[in-house]
Amino acid sequence: MTTVRLIGAGSPKEKRAIRIPPALAAYLQALPLTAILGFFFALPILMIVVVSFWDYDFSGLYPDFITLNYEEVLGSWVTWKTYLNTLKYMAIVWVLTLAIGFWVAYFLAFHIRTTTMQMVLFLVCTVPFLTSNIIRMISWIPVLGRNGLVNQGLVGLGIVPQPIEWLLYSDFAVVLAMVHLYTLFMVTPIFNTLMRIDRSLFEAARDAGATSWQILWNVVIPLAKPGIAIGTIFVVTLVMADFSTVQVMSGGQSASVALMMKNQMSLLQYPAAAANAVVLLVLVLLMVAAILRVVDIRKEL
Repeated sequence: MTTVRLIGAGSPKEKRAIRIPPALAAYLQALPLTAILGFFFALPILMIVVVSFWDYDFSGLYPDFITLNYEEVLGSWVTWKTYLNTLKYMAIVWVLTLAIGFWVAYFLAFHIRTTTMQMVLFLVCTVPFLTSNIIRMISWIPVLGRNGLVNQGLVGLGIVPQPIEWLLYSDFAVVLAMVHLYTLFMVTPIFNTLMRIDRSLFEAARDAGATSWQILWNVVIPLAKPGIAIGTIFVVTLVMADFSTVQVMSGGQSASVALMMKNQMSLLQYPAAAANAVVLLVLVLLMVAAILRVVDIRKEL
């Protein structure tokens, strides 16, 4: 039993102790966090679900319970193509960020001997995050543009006869900007996982005759799976919710689900955007659930 003593004026006989059952005490301790999450997380999602069933026209919203918004989302081939395009971006960015992030984390964890230098180099990786995502994304435009640094260099060296058009305002530019923006979200959890690996396992593997690649494949990667899973969740959710990168770096020539929702909201089509948000949320949750089924990340949390 949890005992709470009342402190106040009066004789000792007037002071009483309130005994609270442990189960109730646990609920009381969790109540503030539950209230905050309920108000700032659960309630907004519930409102989005409710609004997704409303009716609307060019002049306003009408509380109702219709499934027309979901029928338009699931029954339109244009919407399906947009979802497939978003999944394409997600898959390509995930593969590239995983490849780059793993090797950066591997280098920091196993090839840098001193902890001080590891932290210094890791902080160097975080320096770009001191500026806005928008600024870092837009900074690619003078680099990749028709008269940008890359094209001027290629033409000046005689590698290409004229500037390359697809470097900017294309799927290539979108993927490049996303990889630049989100690679650190893959580096950080993988680096944290690799730093926890017992180095004696490598000595045991070498004593057993394992090569460096065998140690990497059979020791490092299996033990790094929790970090890879956490980084994957970060990258997947960020890419699926990104609309500004797609809009700017594609020059309006490509689309994503988040960009489609942004356009719907700009046209005051909030129920349609809410329906897309619910479908996107369910899709992301299914992907996260699949990741958690494959890898147990509880030891990293």
